[in-house]
Amino acid sequence: MINNYRKISALTAAASLLLVLGCSSNNSSNFPAGSTSTPSPAVTAISPPSSGPGAAPAASGQLNSPASTASAQTPAPSASPGQSDEDSVALQIAGMTLEEKIGQMLLAGIDGTQLDSQAKRMIAEDEIGGIILYKDNISGLNSMVTLINGLKNSNSGNPVPLFMSVDQEGGKVSRMPKEYADMPSSGRVGAAGNPDSARMFGQLLAREVLAAGFNMNFAPVLDINSNPDNPVIGDRSFGSTAGIVTPLGIAEMKGISEEGVIPVVKHFPGHGDTSVDSHLELPVVNKSAADLAQLEWLPFEAAIAEDADAVMVAHVLFPKLDPDKPASLSRPIISGLLREKMGFTGVVITDDLTMGAITDHYTLAAAAVDTVLAGSDILLVAHQYENEQAVRQALLDSVKDGRITEKRIDESVRRILTLKQKYKLSDAPLPVPDLRDLNKEIKAWQKTLSE
Repeated sequence: MINNYRKISALTAAASLLLVLGCSSNNSSNFPAGSTSTPSPAVTAISPPSSGPGAAPAASGQLNSPASTASAQTPAPSASPGQSDEDSVALQIAGMTLEEKIGQMLLAGIDGTQLDSQAKRMIAEDEIGGIILYKDNISGLNSMVTLINGLKNSNSGNPVPLFMSVDQEGGKVSRMPKEYADMPSSGRVGAAGNPDSARMFGQLLAREVLAAGFNMNFAPVLDINSNPDNPVIGDRSFGSTAGIVTPLGIAEMKGISEEGVIPVVKHFPGHGDTSVDSHLELPVVNKSAADLAQLEWLPFEAAIAEDADAVMVAHVLFPKLDPDKPASLSRPIISGLLREKMGFTGVVITDDLTMGAITDHYTLAAAAVDTVLAGSDILLVAHQYENEQAVRQALLDSVKDGRITEKRIDESVRRILTLKQKYKLSDAPLPVPDLRDLNKEIKAWQKTLSE
């Protein structure tokens, strides 16, 4: 938590920019303090926009979702006259300390199925921007919702709501507890070859995670499963050709977004032609840019053209693109290829920095600095409080000693806050959902895949 001196400094900076922008100080932030128990009119509920990207069509069972109920109770605050979203984000950044800014760039995992003191400190004191939950954090529906509400409540002293994220892909990468109906793999959906089914796949995945209180899903997988010896992708992919993966992956991405959940496409620039698991060691793909442009990049280019919100970058070494660093730490790949060549302006997220592909070759501190210099916005640190602490301190030190400029940090924070604002994220708690209608819909949809 910031001390009184830092609070005064932040308010002074915000007031200065306020005079420049000519905006009302009563609307200086689109993110009210997180809710501790029940939603209040000041809290923006997790709800999709009414039109454009993220707009949610009417769907069966949707009226019963907790997110819909919260939305009805908590209308979004309106901006002051003449204040653009960009202005409000700039104003918010001007009022943040360096510690708060770097906190927004961290997305961390926690230990166990209950809220512990370390998780509380990461959120309340380090003011991290988000949490990811894995299978080991989820033991049942009631305990999962209790944990998520507790995590959000720990953020009640911070002005920016949390990313609550999960890998809910379907198939073997399914995090939801047994109370949810099983979801098929992307490979099974790909075998049906129907973009409408893939879009519904995305919508159902989104409704699953929304019901529990998540707002970000690390899906769809846009990797093309072109290597039969690949130990980590397989049927997580829609198929072995760009002609299958591209239309179905984009359809799933849109389905997720339409329900008000942030989709994160992965694993750029492509993890499909690897023969080792990056959780354990560093994969190497010896393809040229011309080769990759004909296959691996096609789904990602299509996603960017369709306004993808966020891209996860893989821990894969592409020696013909960057002989020295894997994609997740590579400036030529992230800034040069993804941002400049492909035109991506959204949020770049690393794969987990505690995976063997990174920790066997770099210190966490060095990797953290490298990936920010390369152009990443959010650093995923999936395991151990000490690792989150090490990454946070490395970034703080790097700004203080001049290796990373605060302007560079501000660029990432601007993209992060803009994304949170777009999806109207909230720390409002949710009740344990009734899943009967959703499960019926999932089962009915699955029957259509074999028709």
